Amino acid sequence: MIDLQNVSKTYHKNSVKALDDLTLHVNSGELFGFIGPNGAGKTTSIKLMTGILKPDSGKITMAGHRMDQDRLSAQRLIGFVPDGNDLYDRLTGMEYLNFMADIYQVSPQQRKNHIEKYLSIFTLEDAVNSQIRSYSKGMKQKLMVIGALIHNPPVWILDEPLSGLDPRAAHLLKEEMKSHCAAGNTVFFSTHVLEVAEKLCTRIAVISHGSLKALGTLDELRSKEQGASLEELFLELTEEDGGETA
Repeated sequence: MIDLQNVSKTYHKNSVKALDDLTLHVNSGELFGFIGPNGAGKTTSIKLMTGILKPDSGKITMAGHRMDQDRLSAQRLIGFVPDGNDLYDRLTGMEYLNFMADIYQVSPQQRKNHIEKYLSIFTLEDAVNSQIRSYSKGMKQKLMVIGALIHNPPVWILDEPLSGLDPRAAHLLKEEMKSHCAAGNTVFFSTHVLEVAEKLCTRIAVISHGSLKALGTLDELRSKEQGASLEELFLELTEEDGGETA
C-alpha cells in the first residue's frame, strides 16, 4: 500500500541530508508505527509520502500510484493529519468540513454520514457552527482528523494525531485506526509516545539521522533483547542521534 524505494532528500539551503536511501514497505491492513528522535527525518518522510515535497532520488508509490507520475491520484487516496493545528480560523467548523469534502468531491450523503458520525464520536456537535478561532487545541485536532478522513481514504497518514486530544478522544481515535486496518486499509502513524506505538502497532520502524535503524514487529525488534521495552530498544538504537533537521 505504501512503498518507498531508495528515497533520499537533502535540504540544499543548509546541506542537511534529511533522508538517506530510505526503503520501506507498508502492507494493506497494517497499523504501522514510525518513530525516531526529533530531527530524525520523520516529518520529511511524511511530506514526501504525501507529495508535499519531492525526493532528490528514489521512488514513492502510494496505493498503487507513483508520486512522480500520478501525484493527484495518489493524494486522493490519502487522508493526512499533519503535526499542527493550522486551520482556517475564520471559518466555522462545518464550513471547514464542507470545504474539505468539496476538495475530495465527496457526495452529499457520504459527507453527511461521515460528519455526523465523527462529530458524535468527538463530541463536537455543539461547536461545529462556531468559528475555528474559538476552538481549543484539542478541538482543532479533532476537526482536522474529521476533515482529513472525510473521503474515507484507504491510506491514513497521521503525524502525532493524538497530540492535544483528551483521553476519551485519543481512545476513540485509536479504535478508529484499528477498525480502518481491520477493513484491509493502512494506517501510517508517527508518534513520540512509545507506549502507544508498543500497544497499537502491528509493525514499527525506527529512523535516526535519516536512515532506517530497525523494522519489524515488537517481538522481532527485541529478538536479541528478550523482555526489553520499546523505550529501551529505541534508546539503544538512537543513542547517537541529536540535533534538529526534520
